[in-house]
Amino acid sequence: MEEQVAFQIDLQDNVATALVELNKGPVVLRGDSNQDVIHAVEHIPIGHKIALRDINCDEDIIKYGIVIGRATQNIAKGEWVHLHCISSVYDERSSHLDVVTGAPKDIKYE
Repeated sequence: MEEQVAFQIDLQDNVATALVELNKGPVVLRGDSNQDVIHAVEHIPIGHKIALRDINCDEDIIKYGIVIGRATQNIAKGEWVHLHCISSVYDERSSHLDVVTGAPKDIKYE
């Protein structure tokens, strides 16, 4: 089995990016991190984020050492962090995008 690896960009980050598809189990952290390993509690697609600690609803999501979004629900350590549980502070429309495809859900195509 391929090693599960995620990358934390900045010590202030509360999320890391999956460098490979993650399944439940240990994930090695690379980059600027105070942790060596975190445990994924669910499947996380490659390129998506994993919570490095418990994040409360309305708490900032920090990546690159800056706020990139806000939690719309409580997120447990090791969970998938994506459009289903955060809203962008840069693009309010992100809450209208499909979690899997990224397609707009607020526009009806015929």
